[in-house]
Amino acid sequence: MRLIAILSLIVINQISFSQSDDWANLNRYRKENLTLYPLSENENRVVFMGNSITEGWKIADPDFFTENHFINRGISGQTTPQMLIRFRQDVVNLKPNVVVILAGTNDIAGNTGPSTLEMIEDNIFSMVEIAKANNIKVILCSVLPVFDYLWRQGINPSEKIIELNKRIKTYSQNNQIVYADYFSEMADERNGLKKEYSKDGVHPNAEGYKAMKPIIEKAIRYSLQSE
Repeated sequence: MRLIAILSLIVINQISFSQSDDWANLNRYRKENLTLYPLSENENRVVFMGNSITEGWKIADPDFFTENHFINRGISGQTTPQMLIRFRQDVVNLKPNVVVILAGTNDIAGNTGPSTLEMIEDNIFSMVEIAKANNIKVILCSVLPVFDYLWRQGINPSEKIIELNKRIKTYSQNNQIVYADYFSEMADERNGLKKEYSKDGVHPNAEGYKAMKPIIEKAIRYSLQSE
């Protein structure tokens, strides 16, 4: 419960913060990026780009990131246009071998205003194109299932998430991009997040991240081996 309470507060704060001058929250990781250790000759770097689900993973399982030298660049409450703005600073300039992109649920929730599926996929695919132009391998993740958002109830997001995931998967297949399918493992009979994986139906708990872990580990191994 403590993790969910923390994430809920962060989401609310980030939605409010998005109205300030630093709309994309470029200041969040600016200092950490500047002090990031240099890569050794044979070292691989993986950056996780996302929202509260990515940010919360480091809170719930910090060893997953420290032991693997994974870099977490999740910011709670963020939508894909915000991520696209900070993509060069928080991903490209870190010179990773692989970027893991998990994005789109906050767009559907309307955190920074109404978004069509076309707008969401345009932003995600633009991040992919920037990464590929800089020789960075991409893993596109399915949006996690949601039956209802606590902070934006009654908008019936499940069908939009299913359709967005179909588009992300098709794009991945057509462009030789690794697709990490969290949705199939984590969806219940309502196409919401299974109760054992979440307290609020949106953010994974420790068990939820345990379910996600082997999926992304397999995707990362495949991406690195295909270099």
